[in-house]
Amino acid sequence: MIPRLISFLGLCVMLLLAWGLSEDRRRVHVRLIVTGILFQLAFALVILKTGPGQLVFDALRRFVNGILACGNEGSAFLFGDSFRDHYFAFSVLPLIVFFSCLTAVLFHWGVIQKIVKLLAWSMVRVMDVSGSESLAAAANVFLGHTEAPLMVRPYLESMTRSELMAMLTGGMATIAGSVMAAYVGLGIDAGHLLA
Repeated sequence: MIPRLISFLGLCVMLLLAWGLSEDRRRVHVRLIVTGILFQLAFALVILKTGPGQLVFDALRRFVNGILACGNEGSAFLFGDSFRDHYFAFSVLPLIVFFSCLTAVLFHWGVIQKIVKLLAWSMVRVMDVSGSESLAAAANVFLGHTEAPLMVRPYLESMTRSELMAMLTGGMATIAGSVMAAYVGLGIDAGHLLA
């Protein structure tokens, strides 16, 4: 129970710090902040506590672990069985390259765009944020914080400072799918990373 209270206290401290450093504290949208936190909490509860959520993310975990196994087979083929002595260099880094290539192929086929569009649409409806802001946040999940702003490049000039800050903060607060796969390769549970 104490670690949960520490996490909640950390969240409160971060929110107070952000509010304290804000240029115009009167214009802070409390409803947006509360909705975002509730959205994250609901997502975590669906992933960790419901049967269908656990099934979906267990399937996702098996998929990622299957790709990791393929990557390990490829590393063993290229570098020999001694690749495990230098696991990060010969298994995790090639996995990041593989996931980047997989993301590029899915992007070429239009799969990433459809998922990002669905996530962005839900954020616009639930949180009442701008389309470019939600599109960049949704793209961060798959592309990472360096490539996601390229999705909204045509809108960058017209975005407000607040929207730009939200886009940059979202980028720094998320990890790309390839990096998540690397963490899973190091033994961290994918469901907990997503929650």
